[in-house]
Amino acid sequence: MIPEKDGFLLLAAGFTGSPTEGDLGIIQSMNDHFSKKSVFFEIKNHHIVLNLHSLDLDSFEQQVRKAIIDAKKTGPVHEDEFEEILRKIEGIGSYGLKAGRRIYTGYNKERKVRNRPDKILRRNSCYYALNHNFSEKNNEIPKEFENTILCSDSEEVLKKLPDNCVDLIFTSPPYNFGLGYDTGEDGVSWEKYFNKLFAVFDECVRVLKNGGRIAVNVQPLFSDHIPSHQIIANYFIRKKMIWKGEILWEKNNYNCKYTAWGSWKSPSSPYLKYTWEFVEIFSKGDLVKKGSKENIDITADEFKKWVVAKWSITPETNMKKFNHPAMFPEELAFRILKLFSFQNDLILDPFNGVGTTTLVARKTNRRYLGIDISEEYCKAAESRLRQNPSE
Repeated sequence: MIPEKDGFLLLAAGFTGSPTEGDLGIIQSMNDHFSKKSVFFEIKNHHIVLNLHSLDLDSFEQQVRKAIIDAKKTGPVHEDEFEEILRKIEGIGSYGLKAGRRIYTGYNKERKVRNRPDKILRRNSCYYALNHNFSEKNNEIPKEFENTILCSDSEEVLKKLPDNCVDLIFTSPPYNFGLGYDTGEDGVSWEKYFNKLFAVFDECVRVLKNGGRIAVNVQPLFSDHIPSHQIIANYFIRKKMIWKGEILWEKNNYNCKYTAWGSWKSPSSPYLKYTWEFVEIFSKGDLVKKGSKENIDITADEFKKWVVAKWSITPETNMKKFNHPAMFPEELAFRILKLFSFQNDLILDPFNGVGTTTLVARKTNRRYLGIDISEEYCKAAESRLRQNPSE
């Protein structure tokens, strides 16, 4: 527990000896730069003490390090102690946000709700997921399905798995069903498409563990005015899955700005374009996923950045190499797996394509099962795994 006094958190770092002229110069520089109502340094009993109420963390870190560099030009400083203070700030997990600043004390006083648990109960948080019949008993996947790529119909393969045996499902469904992207089959009706997709997802929901997550990368089909991300989200809500969030994958594809779509300069039928795709995320039965602390591999910096649900990630550049028109980049899978699963968890991709999900699962020390109906893509997925053997 961090001590608090007069509305400030007190973060301290001790040092031997007396403060140097450089230390005092850093403290003076910081106190001159920032308002004492928000943050200030002082020396107490051979400790550098930071009195912290609120700050813009990036700006504060930059200013501290600049002051250290300037002070070192004229003499010694206790640099490690100032860095320790910065690490302690970064380690604080609870704070409010206002105008880009982190508020560390008193941030929840105005938002405090009396009898919050009773009110949440009365208004039925996650009301759409109540009265589900999911079992809390989790099972292990049979060994013959572990760390494998299977060329088959996902619906049929998944029927062979026991209930509650998969920790995380990450997938990006194909735009057209049939035999796969590589068959050239187009024109499948949307009714047939979603019937097949939801038949596979029915099995995905069944095999997902209690507390497990499913993350679906999807882009609306603009030409047919099909809001796929919303249709898929509504499906999971009907299945009493708990909506955990929606990530905007910003692809920074701004070429669409320079093309006239729809009715040019007319309200008659303008055609909206997106530079991003969606990742819809749902949990089964419980928002909390159980796992061992020793199997957490996400860093504090990654966690802070990735819980902000707009991710700027460059699209995959090797699609021609694998003859696949709609690959997502490894970075997208990397973030999803580390943010929503533990090491050694079982990761499933029922539309595995050329195996990005399964490859990243191996790279991040997770078990995997990838399924795809295309023999060509399954061979590519297996080849990528052979080129990246387990350490």
